Amino acid sequence: MIGKKDDIISMKLNGEDINNAYMKVLVGPDQGWESHVMRLIEVEPGGNTPKHKHPWPHINFIVEGKGILMIDNVEHVVEPGAYAYVPADHIHQFLNRGDLTFSFLCIVPKEGHK
Repeated sequence: MIGKKDDIISMKLNGEDINNAYMKVLVGPDQGWESHVMRLIEVEPGGNTPKHKHPWPHINFIVEGKGILMIDNVEHVVEPGAYAYVPADHIHQFLNRGDLTFSFLCIVPKEGHK
């Protein structure tokens, strides 16, 4: 399967403490990857994902922009080319404090995709 991110419609992330964040599912069970989901998360300037934890890990790769990945209340500045492994049950959050869209790939087991 080959695709382009611009051909996928963004879904606005909704919930408590989520601001100006959107998701595109690139590869998952519907595309043949039965066990995991690869998503592109786009966070607009001033936006953020929720501060949360869950019982599965995830892997992230920064695509565009500059942001903050907070893990267990420690802030890590991340830029394009950076990657991160967020272990299960660790509190984490992505924040965009810059002027451009901050986007990253997020790979989770399928039970972690909602």
